Amino acid sequence: MKRIALIIALAMSATTAIAQDQWQFTEASELNLIGKILDGTPNPYHRVDTVKYKGFTNSENIQVRCPAGLAVLFKTNSDAISVKTEYGWEYSALNTMPLSYRGYDLYIKKDGKWLWASSAAAKPGKSGENIVLIGSMDNSEKECMLYLPIYCEINSAKIGVLQGSEIAPLDSPFRHRIAIFGSSYTHGISTSRAGMSYPMQLMRHTGLQFLSLGCSGNCKMQPYFADVLCDVEADAFVFDAFSNPGAEMIKERLFPFIEKLQAAHPGKPLIFQQTIYREKRNFDRTVDKNEKAKQDAAEEMMHEAMKKYKDVYFITTDATDKLHETSVDGIHPGDHGYTLWARSIEKPLLKILKKYGIR
Repeated sequence: MKRIALIIALAMSATTAIAQDQWQFTEASELNLIGKILDGTPNPYHRVDTVKYKGFTNSENIQVRCPAGLAVLFKTNSDAISVKTEYGWEYSALNTMPLSYRGYDLYIKKDGKWLWASSAAAKPGKSGENIVLIGSMDNSEKECMLYLPIYCEINSAKIGVLQGSEIAPLDSPFRHRIAIFGSSYTHGISTSRAGMSYPMQLMRHTGLQFLSLGCSGNCKMQPYFADVLCDVEADAFVFDAFSNPGAEMIKERLFPFIEKLQAAHPGKPLIFQQTIYREKRNFDRTVDKNEKAKQDAAEEMMHEAMKKYKDVYFITTDATDKLHETSVDGIHPGDHGYTLWARSIEKPLLKILKKYGIR
């Protein structure tokens, strides 16, 4: 029995037994960092420069410094890949996998499509530890996309390949720049790994680049978030804007938000999504009442907005199935729910974008 246990332990540790001196490291930001909504942040893994842009609450300030939606593109002929992270602020949650909020999600292109390869994360308190993502590959050149953690601040992320191997930036195959501002849903809360939020699934499926500014609990069409979006260079803007604010806030803030963005981005499509059905509504009458009021306000205001403004659109979303059991916590979908969401908006979104030459 001891012999069998030893064999199993050796097999399980095969990819982690590579000696530290056999690795060579490259800072991820020196490769090709995609998905950034704003360039020029002092920390390359921050989405927004919180010194330049003012008004954020403490929670918002932390969230926009987290690299949700960012990925690193590179090519390498190494038969093993690792990552070594220096964390800043670190998150902890019950409704989201550590692989998502503090870990990495690796895809490798195969037969022209992105295929999942591995996910891994350092344990809490193990900042700076070299984590092997994958080993035992062949030594052919591989095109890789590595998603960064969605909800931890990163000060350094070094990608490791075996000594003597090559690693270089990979040109992005993703087209255009589509900014997407939203709630915890857009942020990716309750995903099992970092590449499973609905914007990231849409990006892989359509080949369009989505620049995520998902901020859990904090997408309420605030004027200071509009200031950030006004400075974003993008071909189109998508919003999950009705999930966090209540009905009255939607009525108060929607039109000024649209007008501010249209002044900065004339002729660019502004595409708003209805908030999803939260499965906590199934039996909780108070939640059901509030959610209905929120959805009704969004329907009413967007009906008026599309009459009042050019280049403004409203699309419906669906992140559940007939059994209403895709939720993790009654609020957030799991991976399957986010897949349903991405599929539900893909066709209407592409139809709108096509009008503006975005294909």
